[in-house]
Amino acid sequence: MKKTIPVLGMACASCATNVERKLKSVKGVQSASVSLPARSALVEYDPHVVSLETMKKNVNDIGYDLVIETGRDIELIEHNAYRILKRKTILSWILAVLLMGISMGWIPMGTADVTNQISLLICAVDIWLCGRQFYVMAGKQLLHASANMDTLVALSTAISFLFSTYNTFWGEQTWGAQGMMSHTYFDAAAMIITFVLTGRLLEEKARESTASSIRKLMGMASKTARIVERDDQDKEVIREVPVSSVSPGDILEVRPGEKVPVDGEVTQAESFMTSDAAYVDESMITGEPNPAEKKAGSRVLAGTIPSQGKFRMKVFQTGADTTLAHIIKMVQEAQSSKAPVQRIVDKVSLVFVPVVAGVALLTFFLWWGLGGSTALPRAILSAVAVLVIACPCAMGLATPTALMVGIGKVARQQVLIKDAAALEELKKVNALVTDKTGTLTIPNQNIDFTKSDELPLEERETLKPHAREAMETLQNMGIEVYMMSGDKEPAAKYWAEKAGIVHYQSKVMPQDKENLVRKLQKEGKTVAMVGDGINDTQALALADVSMAMAKGTDVAMDVAQVTLMGDDLRHIPEAIRLSKKTVKMIWENLFWAFVYNIVCIPLAAGVLYLFGIDFQITPMWASALMAFSSLSVVLNSLRLKYVNK
Repeated sequence: MKKTIPVLGMACASCATNVERKLKSVKGVQSASVSLPARSALVEYDPHVVSLETMKKNVNDIGYDLVIETGRDIELIEHNAYRILKRKTILSWILAVLLMGISMGWIPMGTADVTNQISLLICAVDIWLCGRQFYVMAGKQLLHASANMDTLVALSTAISFLFSTYNTFWGEQTWGAQGMMSHTYFDAAAMIITFVLTGRLLEEKARESTASSIRKLMGMASKTARIVERDDQDKEVIREVPVSSVSPGDILEVRPGEKVPVDGEVTQAESFMTSDAAYVDESMITGEPNPAEKKAGSRVLAGTIPSQGKFRMKVFQTGADTTLAHIIKMVQEAQSSKAPVQRIVDKVSLVFVPVVAGVALLTFFLWWGLGGSTALPRAILSAVAVLVIACPCAMGLATPTALMVGIGKVARQQVLIKDAAALEELKKVNALVTDKTGTLTIPNQNIDFTKSDELPLEERETLKPHAREAMETLQNMGIEVYMMSGDKEPAAKYWAEKAGIVHYQSKVMPQDKENLVRKLQKEGKTVAMVGDGINDTQALALADVSMAMAKGTDVAMDVAQVTLMGDDLRHIPEAIRLSKKTVKMIWENLFWAFVYNIVCIPLAAGVLYLFGIDFQITPMWASALMAFSSLSVVLNSLRLKYVNK
């Protein structure tokens, strides 16, 4: 069984890695992929061996939570968590600014001892009320021999606070005897917490935009339905009921402007244009701009909207079985899946926190060793700055945020991608193999097939709108297009020419399509296959990227990595272009995330002093830069939403 499960409590790449590692360690879990931006885990498991409750308990042990209860409202939970985070951030800013004013002397407090003691109290309140979760999570991670961003924040603020507390009560005796000043750094500890909370708040706000495609899809689902029943006197009664109470076999009535609540079949329809048909806007599912005519026997899908007329329908699929639910599930799974490049980042993130702790420790001992006791305060602050600035959040967000936006954008163009690997692979495609009937052309369910040979070719089937434009665009992009058809030579040649395709084959069998894909791959090409029938499944399974038409067979769609919801084949080159931009965005994000760490860690450690330059990033500015780096990656990824070509 494969299931997408919401995860609560994650804040950085290491969090996602730790949850994923914990899930994979549970007996019965075949695979697990955790997405930080999506706040979800895509888990494949054997329900006979392991239950969701067992997985939840294991994840709870390391400080996170899986939402497996059907009654829990994820949006409400996330909204409340955001509200609490916002309150903590505002309170932390108030306390941090107050501390800054006291430490700078803007708010006089009397003697140095009184000033330090008041600062200690304010800082303790800030840590307890606003930063307590960092310590709780770090402790849980430590118990399981793990570490994450919370570990770095807890370490850095604890060191700053404890060192300042020591100086408040015993600093004069210790350092004064050596002719040194005993400084306190309560404001730095408070500012670290404040900037980290601010960064998380801004990330959460930006994440709402990256997840907008899922929310729009979910918004298409109706909450209620009008059910047609008979009362005790056998009179017809129409009641509005929650859609969850609707069952297969029920009769529903759908009126103009209302969302179709479930999948089903029209039993009767009427409109001002005709007494036996209604017209339904299916553009949100199929991408077709014109309303579809619906008569008795026509199939209707959840989320579509009657634009003219009303109809009654017999319920076929409800809940998770509807087409809309399958689309939502596919997009969620794709956004939770991982591109190959992300696996490299995960391995780096796993060792990153321990390495950073080691670098901070080395920084401390180098400063202390080179400068002796007089350099101890700078040694501590340098180590704290390294701990804060090296948070791997930006690195962990680089890939998944770009993928979430990219997959969501193609979903709005009626192209559903099953996994992130397919989106990454699309950019490499330089050969496309396409079926003819049902893919490039629409067959004519109105002709007598026993006499089809007597009809002109253009009457047997129709080239899909924009098919020629799509094929020409692909070829202009440097992609070779091959049409494979089981039809006779004259028909194959005719429709290949109509579609602007140079390479074609006629009278092919399923094995021939597979053989062509294999041949092109041996030539070093990355091959995409587009088909709609059972006879295409062999080639679809072998292709580097497999695409199925949503109006094709279930077998083809099950095999395919990409599903085209409508008949507009122009979405294929659009998806390839967006794949290139998404992958480019991923590498841009990773480049800047790594450059940030490569440049900032030495600056925080004070390396410039070796060259006589009196400059070093302080802990306070380190926390600000860390928050900015994470936010910049998310905002950069959001640029994909506004890319047209």
